Amino acid sequence: MNDFSAAQRSRVTMLDVAERAGVSKASVSRFIGDDRALLSDAIALRIKQAISELGYRPNQMARGLKRGRTRLIGMLVADIRNPYSIAVMHGVETACRAHGYSLVVCNTDRDDEQERQHLALLRSYNIEGLIVNTLGHHRDELHELRREMPLVLVDRKVAGLDSDMVGLNNPQAVEMAFTHLEQRGYRNLLMVTEPYDGTSSRIERVSSFQAQIAQHSGLNGVVVETGDHLENDLQNFLNKTDAGPRALFCANGVAALAATQALRALGVRLFEDVGLIALDDLDWYPLVGSGITALAQPTQEIGARAFECLLKRLRGDDDLARVLDFAPVLIERGSTRGIGGV
Repeated sequence: MNDFSAAQRSRVTMLDVAERAGVSKASVSRFIGDDRALLSDAIALRIKQAISELGYRPNQMARGLKRGRTRLIGMLVADIRNPYSIAVMHGVETACRAHGYSLVVCNTDRDDEQERQHLALLRSYNIEGLIVNTLGHHRDELHELRREMPLVLVDRKVAGLDSDMVGLNNPQAVEMAFTHLEQRGYRNLLMVTEPYDGTSSRIERVSSFQAQIAQHSGLNGVVVETGDHLENDLQNFLNKTDAGPRALFCANGVAALAATQALRALGVRLFEDVGLIALDDLDWYPLVGSGITALAQPTQEIGARAFECLLKRLRGDDDLARVLDFAPVLIERGSTRGIGGV
């Protein structure tokens, strides 16, 4: 057992180990690399003892670069505070670990300059592949990275980027919400979404909502965005008297939280005055009133499949870019109990 401090161990070099063991530096390199079988048992034992005595820790990054492998996967996330991002990231990390890779996560915090800096940082780490769930405003940088390494998109498309895409089947999710609300007797619908900001999934969900409204002559629908004006928009929606029973459709968990807070501030009886269905299924949904009906995304599987797509590319798969769209799962709770408790 040695009594070297962490700082001292970090200064121990391969040459120090070689001198302590009485062998060449090349022998130490073979011992900590992939050529240990080339050494005699006696030399290997001396090197092992010297490493233990000195507290030597090999530089894994340097070793990876020397072999042309770092086994690092990068992930760019738009907002790490978003529960969806956390859940998908967990799926990616679990799959990485199962295959001997490590995950480097960068959070852009919805900031374009942060996104630019993080893309440069990830490149400097010599990552082997990149998983992207972000605003996609820096298309040129992403296209350049795509030429250097495999790249997989999660949830959000980037125009012109020829990469695998893993996410939710948004038109199907919106149709499921409409079918459920219509069956429960709701006729006047309000979609609450975060500001578009060029995010393809948000735009796709709103477009699907508007298409469903056009196809259902008995339903009325309006789209509003989260923000300072949300309470006023909700009040106007609730004040309508000629459109029949009302329900909100929240396009993700962030919108659901904002809408629920606004309804409480307005003194609305949840969920007697208005119904509510939301994409995502968050831990707090069952705790609000009689529970919020959810369209749950298979976030763990989305993350795992994103990594699996990347791994196939790393192993030489050069097929055309594929799109993996997952269906949500409807979880019914009291927020859409319907007219007359149906």
